[in-house]
Amino acid sequence: MALMSNKKQSKNYSFIALIAAFIAVIATILLGITRGFVSMQVFTVANVDNLNRAIFISAGIILLALSNYAIMEPDRVRRFVTGRQARYGSNALVMSVAFLLILGFINGIFTTPRFNLDKTWDLTEDKINTLAPETLAALQTIPKPVKASAFFSQNSNTEGATELLNKVRDNSNGKFDYTFINPDLDPQAAMNAGVTGDGKILLQMGEQKEIVAFASEDEILKGLLRLLNPDSSAIYFLTGHGERDIQQGGETSMARAREILESKNYVVNTLNLLVDNEIPEDASVIVIAGPLKPVSANELELVREFLNNGGSLIVMEDPSALTEFGEDSDPLAEMLAQDWGITFDNDIVIDLNSPQPTTAAAAFYDSTHPVTVNMNNLVAFFPFTRSLGVTGANEEVTLIPIVQTNERSWGETDFQSLTDGGQVALDEGEAQGPLTLAIAAENTATKARMVVFGTSSFAVDQMFDAYGNGDMFVNSVDWSAEQEDIANITPKATIERTFNVPTGIHWILILLSSIFIIPGLVLLGGVSTWMARRRQG
Repeated sequence: MALMSNKKQSKNYSFIALIAAFIAVIATILLGITRGFVSMQVFTVANVDNLNRAIFISAGIILLALSNYAIMEPDRVRRFVTGRQARYGSNALVMSVAFLLILGFINGIFTTPRFNLDKTWDLTEDKINTLAPETLAALQTIPKPVKASAFFSQNSNTEGATELLNKVRDNSNGKFDYTFINPDLDPQAAMNAGVTGDGKILLQMGEQKEIVAFASEDEILKGLLRLLNPDSSAIYFLTGHGERDIQQGGETSMARAREILESKNYVVNTLNLLVDNEIPEDASVIVIAGPLKPVSANELELVREFLNNGGSLIVMEDPSALTEFGEDSDPLAEMLAQDWGITFDNDIVIDLNSPQPTTAAAAFYDSTHPVTVNMNNLVAFFPFTRSLGVTGANEEVTLIPIVQTNERSWGETDFQSLTDGGQVALDEGEAQGPLTLAIAAENTATKARMVVFGTSSFAVDQMFDAYGNGDMFVNSVDWSAEQEDIANITPKATIERTFNVPTGIHWILILLSSIFIIPGLVLLGGVSTWMARRRQG
């Protein structure tokens, strides 16, 4: 009786071991899936090391539970190994082992240095695992090696930062390297670097230093741009005439443009010449973006003097039908025509090749000018723009039309039809495409530079990150400020993704499908196959 009781107790314990192994298998699968999502950056967890540790622990529990079962039920394990089930499963086992060996062999080939196969493929929608072209361009532009010191304490996860810094280093042609420093163990290093807080990165190029707030490609790029543009050129946006707002964000404001300029180490301010009556000495570029009222003649005299002293100007004047000019004269347009040979046509460009006919698409770029030299793979769109003309009135001014439409466009002068939503067509006397949408000009005597657009709508917040619009505006500022080295290197907005953590009924459905339904279907299939074979004898 005692022997029977011991056997019964052993079976109870062996059953508990099987239950523990089963639960551990489910836990390992779920933890592995979670770890895979973290690796794919679907979502993040507070501490990846703890997640890895949990996977190892659950896998260890599986081995421990199965080992205990084998000790308590040796006969059953022996029959399982030598029985008919083992013979049926041997082929699958051999094939699985062979498959794993092949994978290991291929992995060994591709990771062997002698093969030099470091090519990777990034299949994500916005290429989150590949450095952006702007970052690659910045790495190619830096004149000296950059050393990055990443200050991460023991409690911080360094996996993401290490992966990012490795990618930057591997694409720098030896111009970038990094080290990790624990500020808790070496507080003096953090103090010398001027770093306070955890997870910050110090970029140093020669004697220049820039601190990156956190480990992201966008922040690294901004830090590199500040190293490339250490002089902090001052950009002033003219105000007082209803121009675009650069402070408050909104669809029709230009706050996004200001943010990007500041990320490239420009100092961006507003300037009201009606009040101040002088242009600051540190001004490098003045931007006139969409005035609703005419700029006064007195202001234009200050601007003309600024240009004669080598300053630069960006003009974005909307079609007259979208302003409040009325019958008032336009001193700004008169100055551009007289001093620079650039004229505004009194029209609105209609482009039949564009998704929206009143939004002209850039069909041709000047491939030699710094503003548009790298724009050939990006289309810029110009909503409600007027066309520009060239008179060549000043022989000292070099004029280059840098953006033009295609032949299926024209300058519509019947504003009433556009307002009423009526049909418009190319009429006699209206200019047919290609039409000029932007002109870059330089005075060879004064060294003043200017970029003129027939609209300001292309650079507002609603349009700034669309296609090449932001590049067009920022490149114009870079060239006007004589910062050609950082032209065409502009941080881009990334696609935001969120992972909505399931709650309540959603968790129940996930658990039912992953733990019970799918395994249950597999079990049902196995039972039905077994019964069919049993009936066949």
